[in-house]
Amino acid sequence: MHKGLVGSALGVVLAVGASAAVAAESGTLTGKAAFGDFSKDAPGVTRHIGIDDLDPPNVTPSASNFMRPMVRPADAVPKVPEGYKIELVASGIQNPRVLRVAPNGDLFVADSAANQVRVYRIAGGQSKPSAAGVFASGLRQPYGIAFYPPGPDPKWLYVANGDSVVRFPYNSGDLKATGAPETVVTDVPTGGHWTRDIVFSPDGKTMYLSVGSGSNVAEEMSKSPPGGLEAWAKGHALGEAWGGEAARAAVWSLTPDGKDKQVFATGLRNCAGMALQPETGAPWCVVNERDALGDNVPFEYATHVAQGAWYGWPWYYLGNHEDPRHQGERPDLAGKATVPDVLFQAHSAPLNIAFYEGEEFTGLKGDAFVTMHGSWNRGSRTGYRVVLLPFKDGKPSGDYQDFVTGFVAGDGTVWGRPVGIAVGKDGSLFVSEDGNGTIWRVSKPSVTCRPRY
Repeated sequence: MHKGLVGSALGVVLAVGASAAVAAESGTLTGKAAFGDFSKDAPGVTRHIGIDDLDPPNVTPSASNFMRPMVRPADAVPKVPEGYKIELVASGIQNPRVLRVAPNGDLFVADSAANQVRVYRIAGGQSKPSAAGVFASGLRQPYGIAFYPPGPDPKWLYVANGDSVVRFPYNSGDLKATGAPETVVTDVPTGGHWTRDIVFSPDGKTMYLSVGSGSNVAEEMSKSPPGGLEAWAKGHALGEAWGGEAARAAVWSLTPDGKDKQVFATGLRNCAGMALQPETGAPWCVVNERDALGDNVPFEYATHVAQGAWYGWPWYYLGNHEDPRHQGERPDLAGKATVPDVLFQAHSAPLNIAFYEGEEFTGLKGDAFVTMHGSWNRGSRTGYRVVLLPFKDGKPSGDYQDFVTGFVAGDGTVWGRPVGIAVGKDGSLFVSEDGNGTIWRVSKPSVTCRPRY
C-alpha cells in the first residue's frame, strides 16, 4: 500500500466497497496475480507488473469485446479511497476528453466530438461551476490543451487538433476566446490514432506534441525504406518508421511558433497523454500498446520520454520482444528498444497522466495519476479506472494503485470511461469520462468531530 490509501464504505459521495480493505490488507499483487478484470478493482488495490511477467504472444485468442456505455444510473457514483470525497461537476458533455487547469483555476475541457473547448469556473473548495461556456468552437477533433508561456500569466491557449496545432490569444479569466485562432503547426498527419497531446518545457522554449501511429502495427509498411536501410539510418532516428508511418508513433519537439520540428522520440505506438514531471522537467507519456496478440500481451505503460529514444514500435515491444507480425525484419534493432518505467495490464488503454503538486492529498505530492479508458481487445474487461503511480525521490516505484473505480456495473456493463485528469488550483483532482459525458471532482475534506455530551 502507498501512503495510507485504504478503502471503506463512506456513503453516497465517499465511495468504496468492503473489498478494498480486504485487498489492502493482502499487500501488493505481483506477477500473474496482478492480472484480472474489473471485478477485482477497488480503491487501494495495488499491482506491480514486471517484464518477466509477460506471456508469449497469442497464448490466448485476440478478443473483440466491444462495449456500448449504458446510461449512468442515477445512483451511480465512482468509488474513491477512505477519507476522500467525489462529486459531480458537470454532465451532458458530448465527448469530454483532456482536462487542463488554467493558472487562475478555471477548468478547460476538450470536447472532441463537438469540436469545442469548454471552460468551467469553479471556486476553490467547490464542485459546482459558477460560470461555464464554450471557449472556442469550429475546431477539428481538439484534444491536447496547453497554456503559454508557462507560469502564472499565460498569453496564449494552445489546442492540438487531430491535424494541426492552433493557438488563441488568452488573458487570465477569459471564458471565451477574444480572437481568431492562429495555426502554428499544419503538417500533423491524420488517420489512425488522432489523439494529439501537447505540453511545453518548463523554460517555454520547447513544445512537445504526441503523434500516434496510423495503424495497429504498421501492417502495410514496406520492409525496406527508400534508398535502403543504411541510407535511411544515417538521417533518421533509431527505429523510425517510414512510408505512411514516417514521423508517427512519436513525440515531436518544436519551438512555440511551430518551427524547428524534430522527432524527439519514436516507437511510442500511441502516446495518448503527456505531462511534465515537475521534479525533472522531463516529458512523460502514457501509451496504448498494440492489439491482437492475446488478452495479456503486451503490457501498456507510462514512461519518461528521453530524447532520441526508441520504444520498440512496430518491430519490438517492451524491450527485446519481437512482434511476430514483423519477425526477422529488423534484427539490427534487437536489444535497442528502451524499456518503459511503469507497466500496466494489457489493453487497459491509459489515456492521460497528471503529476500531483497540490497539498490537499497528504503524502501524494510528486506522485502521478493516470486515467484508463478501458479495454475492448480482451476477453474480460480491464481498465475503466483512475490509478495512482507512487514516486520516491523523483523515480516511480513501478506500482500502480486503484484510486477511482466503480465505472463498471457488477454484470460487466459500463457507464464511465475515464479520459482526462487534472489537478485543481486548490489541490483537488478533476476527472472526465466520455461514456456518459461527465466531469467529477475528488477532494479530501477535513473532518471536524463534534464533542459528545
